Amino acid sequence: MSTFKIKKGDTVKVIAGKDKDKEGKVISVDAKANKVLVEGVNMITKHTKPSAANANGGIIQKEAPIDASNVMYVHKGKVTRVGFKMDKDKKVRFAKTTGDVID
Repeated sequence: MSTFKIKKGDTVKVIAGKDKDKEGKVISVDAKANKVLVEGVNMITKHTKPSAANANGGIIQKEAPIDASNVMYVHKGKVTRVGFKMDKDKKVRFAKTTGDVID
């Protein structure tokens, strides 16, 4: 399996599906299932029973994971593909449109 190109904390733009063109921050990444959880994207309603944490229960809104192939990394306000290169003896991610090192 190759290295995952999107990491937690990255800003991404949805390029396919019902939330197309929405932007958000990545909350979590599931590399095994190839899914990402993006803030404010793919919202679902969940019916919860009363519990110690939520005394009343009820209907809550939360994010559901979306496939990583449906998001693109946002670099300086523009979407870009992400590549890897060696910077001295360290492997780094870079934006393919500008060539800038991301991290």
